[in-house]
This record gives sequence, structure tokens and C-alpha cells, in this order.
Amino acid sequence: EPKRKAAFGSVGRRIPYRILHVINQDGESLGNMHRAEALKLMDQHDLKLVLLHENAEPPVYRLMTGQQIHEEQLKRAEKKKASPKPGMYIKELSFSSAIAKNDLETKTKQIAQWIEKKYHVKVTIRQAK
Repeated sequence: EPKRKAAFGSVGRRIPYRILHVINQDGESLGNMHRAEALKLMDQHDLKLVLLHENAEPPVYRLMTGQQIHEEQLKRAEKKKASPKPGMYIKELSFSSAIAKNDLETKTKQIAQWIEKKYHVKVTIRQAK
């Protein structure tokens, strides 16, 4: 079951629930219906049933095209990448006081990216000999 939850995609014909709340590809609610009706609708319109909310009563499924599924996967991947996991991340960067101007600019850009991602940044500067 954890595998099914982790992967967003077409559920296909393996739907464990008898009664489903179905939403069409335009986002309009089609109401509660039996699993067989939902599968028939899926076949008629050449769409796929995708689980949206498992914890709802009854579970919410949406009819989607392959393109819509792909776009949703990209959105979720981007969102997951953008938000760091709970907890505090510390990024540490150290460089010499004799650093070249170009290297310094590159490292400051890296620090700015880390700060945008809400990381805590620790910078250490060593004195050149």
C-alpha cells in the first residue's frame, strides 16, 4: 500500500473501493458512483482514473488524460523540490581571504541560492598565508 500512495499516476482498474466520488477532467463533480460505473465512464472517454483524496468518504477520484497526469506529476515534483524537508539545514562554505574575484562571485551566488531555499548558511574565511 505505501507504494501505491507514493506514486502519483493512473490507478487503472485496481480500485479497492466500491463507491467513489468522481470528478471529470474539467474539475466538475460527477457525484458518488459505483466502481463499475466509474470504470465504464473511464473507458468511454478514453481517460484514466486517478486517486486524489484517499482519506475522504467516499474516496475522491478524477478522470484525467495522460497529458494532465504528466503535468500534475511535474507540478508535484517541482513543489517537492522547492520545499525542503522539516528540520534545519545548515550549509557551510569556507574559503581563503586570498580568493579570486571570480571565485568569490560564484560562491556568493551559491550562498544566495541557499538562502532562497531557506537554508542556514555558515561562512568561514581563512586568512591567507
